[in-house]
Amino acid sequence: MAFMKQRNRESETLVFYVNGKKIIENVVNPEWTLLVYLRNKLSLCGTKLGCGEGGCGACTVMVSKYDRNTQEIIHYPVNACLAPVCSMHGLAVTTVEGIGSTKTKLHPVQERIAKAHGSQCGFCTPGIVMSMYTLLRNQGKPKMEDLDVTFQGNLCRCTGYRPIIEGYKTFTEDWEVMQATNEISNGKVNGLNGCAMGDKCCKLQPSDDNKLFVPSKFVPYDKSQEPIFPPELKLTTVYDMQSLVFKGNNVTWYKPTSMDELLQLTQKYPTAKIIGGNTEVGVEVKFKGQLYPVLIYPSHVKELSQIEVTTHGISIGAAVTLDKIESTFKTVIKTKPEWETRICQAVVEMLHWFAGKQIRSVASIGGNIMTGSPISDLNPIWMAIGARLHLCSVSGTRTVLMDEHFYTGYRKTIVNPGEILQAIEIPFTHQNQYVFAHKQSRRRDDDIAIVNCAVNVCISKSPEYKIEDINIAFGGMAATTILSKKIKQLIGQRWEEKMLENAYQLLLDDLQLSEAAPGGMVAYRRSLAMSLFFRTYLNISKQLNHCIDSRNLSALDKFTPKTPKSSQYFPVDKNQLGSDPIGRPIVHTNALNQATGEAVYTDDMPRYEHELQLALIYTKKAHAKILSVDISNALKHPNVIDYVLPEDIPEGLNICGIFGDEEYFRANLVTSQYQVLGGILATDLLSARKAVNFVNVTYEELKPIITIEEAIENNSMFTFEAKLDRGDVAKTFSNCKHILSGEARTGYQEHFYMEPHAYLAVPREAEEIEIYCANQEHAQTQEILAKLLGIKQHKIVVKVKRVGGAFGGKEMVGRKYAGYVALAAKKTKRPVRLVLERDEDMAGTGGRNPFLVKYKLGFDDNGRIHAVTVESYLNAGHSADQSFWVMAHGLSHCTNSMCIPNVDVVGKICKTNLPTNTSFRGFGNPQTNFAAECMIRDVAEYLKKDLIEIARINMYNEGDRTIYNQPIINCNIRRCFEEVLVNSDFYKRKQEIEEYNKVNRWRKRGIDIVTTTYGIGYGYDSFQQAGALVLIYKDGSVLLTHGGVEMGQGLHTKMIQVASKVLGIPIDMIHTSEVSTDKVPNTIPTAASVSSDLNGMAVKNACEKINERLEPIKSKNPNDHWEKWIQTAFDQRISLSATGFYCEPPVNFDWFTKTGDKLHNYYSFGASVTEVEIDCLTGDHKILRTDIVMDVGNSLNPAIDIGQIEGGFIQGYGMYVMEEMVVSPDGTFLTKGPGAYKIPGFGDIPIEFNVALLANSSNPKAVYSSKAVGEPPLILASSAIFAIREAIKAARKENGIEENFRLNAPATAERIRMACEDHLTKKVDPIKSTWRVEHL
Repeated sequence: MAFMKQRNRESETLVFYVNGKKIIENVVNPEWTLLVYLRNKLSLCGTKLGCGEGGCGACTVMVSKYDRNTQEIIHYPVNACLAPVCSMHGLAVTTVEGIGSTKTKLHPVQERIAKAHGSQCGFCTPGIVMSMYTLLRNQGKPKMEDLDVTFQGNLCRCTGYRPIIEGYKTFTEDWEVMQATNEISNGKVNGLNGCAMGDKCCKLQPSDDNKLFVPSKFVPYDKSQEPIFPPELKLTTVYDMQSLVFKGNNVTWYKPTSMDELLQLTQKYPTAKIIGGNTEVGVEVKFKGQLYPVLIYPSHVKELSQIEVTTHGISIGAAVTLDKIESTFKTVIKTKPEWETRICQAVVEMLHWFAGKQIRSVASIGGNIMTGSPISDLNPIWMAIGARLHLCSVSGTRTVLMDEHFYTGYRKTIVNPGEILQAIEIPFTHQNQYVFAHKQSRRRDDDIAIVNCAVNVCISKSPEYKIEDINIAFGGMAATTILSKKIKQLIGQRWEEKMLENAYQLLLDDLQLSEAAPGGMVAYRRSLAMSLFFRTYLNISKQLNHCIDSRNLSALDKFTPKTPKSSQYFPVDKNQLGSDPIGRPIVHTNALNQATGEAVYTDDMPRYEHELQLALIYTKKAHAKILSVDISNALKHPNVIDYVLPEDIPEGLNICGIFGDEEYFRANLVTSQYQVLGGILATDLLSARKAVNFVNVTYEELKPIITIEEAIENNSMFTFEAKLDRGDVAKTFSNCKHILSGEARTGYQEHFYMEPHAYLAVPREAEEIEIYCANQEHAQTQEILAKLLGIKQHKIVVKVKRVGGAFGGKEMVGRKYAGYVALAAKKTKRPVRLVLERDEDMAGTGGRNPFLVKYKLGFDDNGRIHAVTVESYLNAGHSADQSFWVMAHGLSHCTNSMCIPNVDVVGKICKTNLPTNTSFRGFGNPQTNFAAECMIRDVAEYLKKDLIEIARINMYNEGDRTIYNQPIINCNIRRCFEEVLVNSDFYKRKQEIEEYNKVNRWRKRGIDIVTTTYGIGYGYDSFQQAGALVLIYKDGSVLLTHGGVEMGQGLHTKMIQVASKVLGIPIDMIHTSEVSTDKVPNTIPTAASVSSDLNGMAVKNACEKINERLEPIKSKNPNDHWEKWIQTAFDQRISLSATGFYCEPPVNFDWFTKTGDKLHNYYSFGASVTEVEIDCLTGDHKILRTDIVMDVGNSLNPAIDIGQIEGGFIQGYGMYVMEEMVVSPDGTFLTKGPGAYKIPGFGDIPIEFNVALLANSSNPKAVYSSKAVGEPPLILASSAIFAIREAIKAARKENGIEENFRLNAPATAERIRMACEDHLTKKVDPIKSTWRVEHL
């Protein structure tokens, strides 16, 4: 009866506010997320879908509610891609569109990120804006440490983060203090330290021309001008007290408001999922295909949503968010004695590293416990302290301990069906009780643990210091969080160093991991267990005032966030006219639109009437014969309209790929997972994707080849090889005094552009079709679609407005996806849209080719290298794609900046059963340059000479020839090298590092330098051309179109600057809308860093034609203005449109005959010095400082160029150090999203980041003497891995290990730790994991 009465008060209407507007929704689909609702129902597309799992922050919005207990309005960031729209009842949502607009007024948060050059591709920008906006709404004057926390859940792939921080630090209290004390004018940068540039520092120059942006010009932030919270939500409790039920076709959502109602529901639906922030269930539903017919949302049940602090401890309701727990515990810590709150301190410290702010704001403690993740950050703490869990059902209540019996298996607990977790009870600690928790992950911020642990130990008072009780719980060491049972044998032993050996053995006996253990890294994880216990031992010993070797105290140091410092130096021509835009740090033309969410990306385009959504059917085997594909059940699914399969392609046309070795739809043989079998078309995306799950495919499995070694063993190679040779290598080796052999290895890197692949095909009349896409090569897409569809190219128009990042990953790969939508649109005669989910994008589109480089060096006593042989292998995947050219480009740079007279190199292309790898920023150079840097270090270490000395002896000089016989003209590599040594104060810091390493046992630092000599150009003439179209209207405004795609690199901005200079008009008179095949035909891919060079010259050519026509008018009327001249030209019937064209002088090097002496147009040069610190116990590390000197010629736009340098460096840092694609032996990608695949975040950039553009450098071979900048800086990030290697060398030397060792890229925490080799790692037997392949 009580249940029935409660049901009478239920509502089926969803009410909430969006940007101040009241939303009343009577038809609610419980499967919708807030993001789906915002984008599809309200057309608020500023909020982006980047990953769908709450890992990138592109979907961040602000949610506000009124807390009736504190009578305060609370604002918190939320991942709209996870938040169920049903959970928004009675709340206020603010999106990026709701805070400001270019049409009305910009919010200061939007203005500052744009004008500080913090938005490049812009796809991540709205999410970052909303994270910052939420912080300001809560704290009008935040501190820098608040920024660190705020951006933990946001990622950016373009900028390198520095300009975002620079722009937003102007909101902080720290910034205001710095301005008040006038530290900048006293030679300080960021208020903390002297700039490495000295008196060259751009922030010390008298003119604004020397600054990338001027903070004093920002609109002041006035918190009183913010929109008010909806009064209705503050005045009424109706929505708080309202029970809800929303019924969909597959899922029913309940929101009870009382404990009785909740228990009645759980009794009726004992298998219902109880959700809090939907941070776990949302991922399971979307990516694991789980269906939960009944969802219960108990956030408004009082007993589950309150925290009670008693004299004995703290009771936390199961629905309380992690953010609320953190704030409560911080208050408790301030008000109680330290010894009473040691559990609170451990929890607060762990929560700092728990996910991102968006997740912590909504995720509940109960959800974290009940989902039972074996790598939960908090569960080891609860288990170690024996937390009490209060369970409820209609039958009554019971209390259980969260001990070794609570988890019965993977994600299984002792909680009965129909029973709920009401609260968790945390005791206060007593004086002789010590609690510490530790975590090690791939990335510190917003990452899941590799291993975490919590130690709870009671120790008797002086002088015995005996262990009275001890509990240690681990995550990441079994299928559940576990307690070490054997560690109890330490009870009665003294807390002293002798105890450690016993503890280590007990832990090793307890924590057994097999070679097939999920997660791999078996030896590393077992060593971590000992390392983390040792750290705890030192922590407690310090609190007990035990005598500790001062060198061991470094084990207690933690990599806590520090306020970043930076400087950017660029030369300025004091004689330049103020009206000349070239060389000015002009803001990216799209930045403001990107910051307000008004910038339209492919999937932001409004839905067409009768539009269909395409979901692809993928192969699930790496190598197999296809026996059958049955789509009959999929076609029965609601809202499914049609399908596309191989039979929909005309005979003979199901072929694609550069070499014709790929298929649009696999018909007979599967050669990789995530190949496409066909597609399902439905009226909505959710239906299409669900229907795909009902497709039944049967296979006959074949043995796959996954790694380079397997390909070599099975002779699985593509027939073509890349070869280069010069001199007489064999004779030179016979005369060399020293000969060394070695190898270098680099792994796979995912592009991780923020905008996934997106395509829209719109059929028109007479076989015409328009394609809108996020693609780097629209003209080539047009060409292959014409072949696929059997129509002429003139009936196909391919348009690209902008691309949310690409890095090479949207070049060749995108053609296929465009083909799918075009084929489907032709078949159905309806618009068709395809947007890849992040997991399918990552698993299906390929990435950077893994390389294995084997080399042999011949050199003399001075270190001069006279001969080298190189045998290089790359993992191409299942088809050739661009792998030959990647290898060729890499081999042509395999000596980097070294001039070696005798060379014999060969590159072999391995064919494996992996997704096809493709072009990626650097195009083979990052891999082979890494090998070259390994070579030079091998020589220096063998001869025991200074690396700098060896580098100088072997470095290019003016006129030296490369291994393909091209002379190096305008060679600036030595200038870059010497300048960065001076700027970085290299030798002084190296000495300081040696002193630091002497007094710190468990922390070591390293510093190193690398260079890059990067050949610019495609290397084949047909791609060395560009076109442009300039249209001038009667009001004088100019519409500029060229052949290059804007994907964040600032190409449109630079082209507008070129046009502005040539035409002599302000840049705001010029606009670029999009690139399109019906404006400029036959364009080349936007790649290889040459787009500014080629398109810039084409734009210049078109504008010069206009000037030539206008010259008589200007000469006759010199005092008139631009608009008058244009009107006169119109009146005189002079054409005000012009096409421009440019082609580079031809190259003549032939890869097959090895003849010619020109492969590249010119060279870019650069050098970097990086200092790192590593944690020898865990393998964690931090970049302390990076200095870069880059030769970009005369920069067209120093803000954009410096942004490219910083962004390239951080992306390269990811490749060399952090990013690891984990693949199983059967070819399954195991890291298919930001939750598992970690790119660098805000917290990973160098604490000090200094960039200088080389002065007095010109380049007559490019527009206005500029140089390419997109790719070369990425290679400079290898300075980080070599600095890490120097730190490891210091650790090994301390342990008596002097021999050379190889550090492969990426230098993950596992590799760093295991390379340090100490008494702990020696206790662990090396075990080769069978769960994953070690190298690709």
